[in-house]
Amino acid sequence: MTRAEGARLFRESWIAGVREHFPGEPKPGYVTPWEETPQWEREAAGAVYEQVRRFLELSGGHASRLTREQKGRYVATCWIAQMFKHFEDPKPGYVADWTDLPDWQKETDADIFEAIEKSLN
Repeated sequence: MTRAEGARLFRESWIAGVREHFPGEPKPGYVTPWEETPQWEREAAGAVYEQVRRFLELSGGHASRLTREQKGRYVATCWIAQMFKHFEDPKPGYVADWTDLPDWQKETDADIFEAIEKSLN
């Protein structure tokens, strides 16, 4: 899978997770289709996809033994790094620590890791 395809997988997994886990009606920006996703966000999604893919590769397949929380934390941390890359002063919600994230976002981040993991098998 190319980085661009991985970025799209990331975004589609995010949207699916939001639709499944978000309580109520999500903000439109949370479920913006790929074609309308801003370039910075596409780049960030591609970078996080690559980080997860490489992490799985370097673990020799053993990263599958991580808990769902550990998988979600990894995605969240990689995303935070991208927010600092793309924004001089990112919104606090973009760089919130794992413990401060809402449960729906934690579940969605874990879903993203598992979608990437599944795509590599």
